[in-house]
Amino acid sequence: MKHSLELHRGRHRRAGFGRRELGGTLLAGVVGGLAWSMLPAVEPAPATAPRTSFGFCHSGGGDDCVVDGDTFRMAGDRIRIADIDTPETHPARCPEEARLGAAATQRLHALLNSGAVTLHPIDRDSDRYGRKLRRVTVDGRGVGDTLVAEGLARPYRGRRMGWCS
Repeated sequence: MKHSLELHRGRHRRAGFGRRELGGTLLAGVVGGLAWSMLPAVEPAPATAPRTSFGFCHSGGGDDCVVDGDTFRMAGDRIRIADIDTPETHPARCPEEARLGAAATQRLHALLNSGAVTLHPIDRDSDRYGRKLRRVTVDGRGVGDTLVAEGLARPYRGRRMGWCS
């Protein structure tokens, strides 16, 4: 009777798993590992905050507050909603822009306080004022899309456009 080690070796040989196959398997693992390491990095997961209570920056301030219709502070970071343009509030150029800017500011405040806020990075990290440029969702719904649909914002087209007739 053969020794158990010889029986074990014999089964592998009959199954076709010898030194040559072992070397091929190791080579495939090394090549696969190299290929995996060369894949582009996956973008980091968007930053989601637990529900946060936002105030108004111009009356109370704090680390979580709304500046105007497209800018707010979250955990102390200044965030500019990247996909929209809203009327200016300081200074507004006409009474209609002031009215729309105040309405956009109030609505952004309500939206941010309605659920979990998620910040989505875009191709540029920040603007010339140091604000972080982000697409913003609350409970998965686009804040910019909501403001545009309600007539309080326009899609951002690379530059600001006036709100006065």
